[in-house]
Amino acid sequence: MDCKKALTETNGNIDEAIQKLREQGLKASEVRGGRAAEEGLIVSYIHPGSRVGTLVELNCETDFVARTEQFQELAKEIAMQVAAAKPKYVKAEDVPAEDLEAEKTILKAQAEQEGKPAHIAERIVEGRISKYYTETCLLQQPYIRDSDLTIETLVKNAIAQLGENIVVKRFVLYVLGQ
Repeated sequence: MDCKKALTETNGNIDEAIQKLREQGLKASEVRGGRAAEEGLIVSYIHPGSRVGTLVELNCETDFVARTEQFQELAKEIAMQVAAAKPKYVKAEDVPAEDLEAEKTILKAQAEQEGKPAHIAERIVEGRISKYYTETCLLQQPYIRDSDLTIETLVKNAIAQLGENIVVKRFVLYVLGQ
């Protein structure tokens, strides 16, 4: 029914109808974001060679969704992402304030050593902090299989398809010798 309505609204333009349906799906995923996600699963991934391993807790609202192949595949993909990209935090809000301030201080000193004026140095620091988040926060990292997507986008797409809130709760990364 939604497909027919989207085609009618876009005067039969299939590409515009597809885009409209995708936007509606993302809006629906944002609405679901506030709902409690207390079911789910913990998935493990051991990289070939057994030198890197991860555990990821991925939560959803019902055990029914947690048992679906799509949810389990998402959890596995996120566990592989953790093994490959080695993030430190799930999201930017998880970065301790003292770590963030220390990073900002270092970046500001680097910008000033390059002879940049103070107002430009601040913008440089903001840009580099954004890059820092991309490197250290799982949800902001580019997806290893498709760098056009972030892990956050991957999760939002799953929310739109499965119709439930999905949350990456936590992860642990084990590296042999560390």
